[in-house]
Amino acid sequence: MQMKLHTGIDLAVALVRQESLPDLLATATARLETTLGLTRCWALELDLSGRTLHCAALGETGEFDCGDFSHPFAHVLQTGQARELTRAASHRLDHPGFEALFAASDRPHSLWLEPLTGQDGRTLGMLVLCGDHTDWPAILQQPLYTGFRQLLVHQWVRLLQTRDQVWQRRLLKRSLDQLHDADTLRRRCDQLSQSLVGNSGAMTHLRTQIVRAAGSRLSVLIQGETGCGKDVVARGIHQLSGRAERPLVVVNCAAIPDTLLESELFGHVKGAFSGADQAKDGLLAQADGGTLFLDEIGDMPLALQSKLLRVLETRQFRPLGAGRERHSDFRLVAATHQPLQDGIHEGRFRRDLYYRLNQFPLSVVPLRARIEDLDALCRHFIRGYTEREGAGPLGISSHALARLADYGFPGNVRELRNLIELACLQTPAGDDIQPEVLTLGPQEPVLESSLTGDEAPSLPGVPPTDEIRDLKAAAQAFEAAIIRDRLRQYGGNRAQAADSLGLPKRTLAHKCLKYQVTEQ
Repeated sequence: MQMKLHTGIDLAVALVRQESLPDLLATATARLETTLGLTRCWALELDLSGRTLHCAALGETGEFDCGDFSHPFAHVLQTGQARELTRAASHRLDHPGFEALFAASDRPHSLWLEPLTGQDGRTLGMLVLCGDHTDWPAILQQPLYTGFRQLLVHQWVRLLQTRDQVWQRRLLKRSLDQLHDADTLRRRCDQLSQSLVGNSGAMTHLRTQIVRAAGSRLSVLIQGETGCGKDVVARGIHQLSGRAERPLVVVNCAAIPDTLLESELFGHVKGAFSGADQAKDGLLAQADGGTLFLDEIGDMPLALQSKLLRVLETRQFRPLGAGRERHSDFRLVAATHQPLQDGIHEGRFRRDLYYRLNQFPLSVVPLRARIEDLDALCRHFIRGYTEREGAGPLGISSHALARLADYGFPGNVRELRNLIELACLQTPAGDDIQPEVLTLGPQEPVLESSLTGDEAPSLPGVPPTDEIRDLKAAAQAFEAAIIRDRLRQYGGNRAQAADSLGLPKRTLAHKCLKYQVTEQ
């Protein structure tokens, strides 16, 4: 027992000391050969795409295509189960790489093939143990081996994360080096300030980060509450990037039903499904050379997340019904108001996709955290209203600003914009907006059933009852009007509007798309 403990400590120390993945795998295989009396031990690493196993010790011959079932490793990866391979079975396999591995192992009596998987379910690679043993399970169930395997997986994951972080830092540094000119940085930040308004520290920092993100090729994940301007941030990244002359393709993952989202993204060929009368390019193809903006990425169905991950790794995709893949060179920007880490823990969002999206994270602070920007934002919206309508208020009074400063703005900047535009409508041209015309918080609508005769209000787009000739169209117009009015009451906050109407948020988003209801 004391000898086994001593051996286990030595093995653990040897693994923990390794600072690179090649050194870790070389040390692990050498120690296993000595400890278990193997003729040879190999470690095969699965590449990022999940398509190829690499065995560095074999050189150029040590690459195994995971889709090629002429070698046994593909079967093991497909099933996820360890298996034994006898010498007789090995002789029947016709694969140059496997033949080289088998020969370099002195053609053992038996091989044990065991896939290694991290805690998040990601397959890391495979161990190939070679020897003349006849009872592998009995040997490998020893505590010494099971503890060694767990530590190897832990160190493997740690070094992969470190390698990814080093790669990202190098790529980010290269991107930042292109923006070393302080004057260029200042001018681009000034350009952004026309749409991302405010001089608070949070906004100044955000504009700087946007300029840096635009100069890189990293995927960007924008996180922030509903209504805080994530779409404006995405547009700013695109306009300042080298792809500004190419399209910005926007996909609202919450607004498109699950059954249509895959077809919208990937496109389809003629006859791919019932109703596909002609071929259609998907949004991935339309974003070629430009930027793909996936808004509300947290609402993407789990089944589609795995397909998106592969597209992000290879930039290859297959339209529905197509016989071959297509390529699209796009830059990815994603946004969400949901805490994706919670989605990962609850099994609603893939951990590996989160890491792929979050290469350059951006956080947009809520309006209540930058109250000092209220004055600039109000004047920006007043100016926009006046330019659009041809007349409007001169500005906003200090008393009105003080009242706004005491409000929490659950709908953020979008709510402020709607509130100011309504106040502009009620303020004489040339005057300042006063506190009494500010309608803060959601307002309960006046129910038609409580009024009679001439008092009964009409909703925009809904005809009077005596003029209705198409009940279905009138019902849809009434539904659209109710949704539009409720969105206005909640400052464009779809989550609050959906909750007030007793609808799931995805259903409300689908109805907005169907009836072309905007959040203005």
